Amino acid sequence: MQVSKVLNNNVIIADDPQYGEVVVIGKGIGFGRAERDHIDSEAAEKMFILRSRREQEQYKQLLPQVDEKLIEVMNEAIRTIGNRISSPLNEHIHVALTDHIAFALKRMEKGLTFQNPFLYETKEIYPEEYELAEYVVNLIEDRLGTSLGPDEVGFVALHIHSAITNRPINEVRVHSELISDLVELIEQNLDGGLNRTSLDYSRLLTHLRFAIERICRGEEVRATDRLAELLAREYPEMYSLAWKLTKVMEKRLGLPVYQAEASYLTVHLQRLAEREGL
Repeated sequence: MQVSKVLNNNVIIADDPQYGEVVVIGKGIGFGRAERDHIDSEAAEKMFILRSRREQEQYKQLLPQVDEKLIEVMNEAIRTIGNRISSPLNEHIHVALTDHIAFALKRMEKGLTFQNPFLYETKEIYPEEYELAEYVVNLIEDRLGTSLGPDEVGFVALHIHSAITNRPINEVRVHSELISDLVELIEQNLDGGLNRTSLDYSRLLTHLRFAIERICRGEEVRATDRLAELLAREYPEMYSLAWKLTKVMEKRLGLPVYQAEASYLTVHLQRLAEREGL
């Protein structure tokens, strides 16, 4: 490999004869190196490829601003995440998650903490991502001695989900916040708190998540007018609430919602209300 840029003592950008431009990580691999120096591939402890020129430039700009120990921890964490999931990670996770954690650590140093208002919903909707996020936060505490806390696990889980699904993190956050707000609206209308550990609550969250994803894809859900009429007659309170929820989704997402979504949501709400005794 030939060195194209030294980012710090332990990270360089190099031209690999097989993969092209790669990020190379190794203890002291950048120390005393200069551009066009040749390095044996065996000297690299870890290596990953940033194919996007935009990601390469963002990563180059980020690294000088981040502690080298954190860079090592984050690359280990991202490599482990990639090994544990079946689909490839969007390479933007190297920039986005590293930057997020670096900022979170700086906030912790100043005694500033952010409460995660949709932590429980994140854990229920994205269980695999949440488990991976717990690993990341625990690894940071083990290696750097700083505990980021459970709220941060939820934020990290959203970054991981974004990388797995190739969806922008802002979109993932918007959808998670929307689900949290829909749950709050349900509680207000049912005049009582929901048991957030129940199976029916978990099913409701899953239904809301997939409903939002269907709406974003423009996927039509079919149901007969007869079913809607039956639900409106038998469960008028839940049917009315379901329509309120679909109107909120329609407004927040800026997309039309098919009538059938309200019908299926009514069934979930009615079952939840019956089990909760509301």
